Amino acid sequence: MAEHNPFPGENNTGHVWDDNLRELKNPPPRWWMLGLWASILWVVGYSLLYPSWPVGQEPTPGILGWSQMKEYQEGMAQVEAKRAKFEDQIKGMSANEILADPGLKQYTLASAKVLFGDNCSACHGSGGQGNPGYPVLADDDWLYGGTTAKIAESIAIGRQGAMTPHKDILTEAEIDTLAKWTVQMAETNGEGGSEEGWNLFKTKGCTACHGQSGNGVLAELPGGNIVTVGAANLTDGIWRFKPGGYESARYTIVNGVNQPSNPDARNAVMPAFGQTGQLTDQEIKKLVVYVHELGGGQ
Repeated sequence: MAEHNPFPGENNTGHVWDDNLRELKNPPPRWWMLGLWASILWVVGYSLLYPSWPVGQEPTPGILGWSQMKEYQEGMAQVEAKRAKFEDQIKGMSANEILADPGLKQYTLASAKVLFGDNCSACHGSGGQGNPGYPVLADDDWLYGGTTAKIAESIAIGRQGAMTPHKDILTEAEIDTLAKWTVQMAETNGEGGSEEGWNLFKTKGCTACHGQSGNGVLAELPGGNIVTVGAANLTDGIWRFKPGGYESARYTIVNGVNQPSNPDARNAVMPAFGQTGQLTDQEIKKLVVYVHELGGGQ
């Protein structure tokens, strides 16, 4: 094709398409070549200074010895050094003592927020508002008591209350009466339950778990502690299982709670974060303070 170049004297390769499109042999602009060589030199320099090329399972280390992990560890060491004075103080204090110290309380709340997000928010919501099927921690309703000791128990050893399914114990009419009575109690703060409902509540063994007054408290102890098995307070209008109301109450009465033999039973299990080693004693103490303040603990 070069012998029949229609553009003689032009610095082209002789390749011509569509009569006049041809490939020239002009060199790239000088600025472009300088940029090319500069980028090559930059890559070589970077490869010598920083980790770059994979060799087996690890990259070449680089002359500077820098790595993202090393930078992360150095940053964490700086953070830990700043936290150390607070952490050392907290280590020898109880949750109640921390709550009484404004400075340490503020530090603990800030520190525990991350722990709550990592371990608790999946069930209880990022602000303690409770995801569907899980208790709200941002109110003042406590199934097992809201003292720091009780909250620590819940986090460390977990909770797994149980309620017997009554579908084979009660008649349909009795189930209907108790479900309606439960709604009446919730709507009137425990003052408006029907006499028929109260009779069933007391004669069918409900008081053994929900207490004589239906508030879930079996006994009150000095210091604000209570004796409870975690049964719901039927007098405060707060429903453990949403959406609440007659149908929800009836379902719980019929199928019970945490009954492996009944696949329709409600599930309500709190993991034992202390016994499993998922959280340290220090972390549990921080979460106790955090949860206590979320719900205005006792």
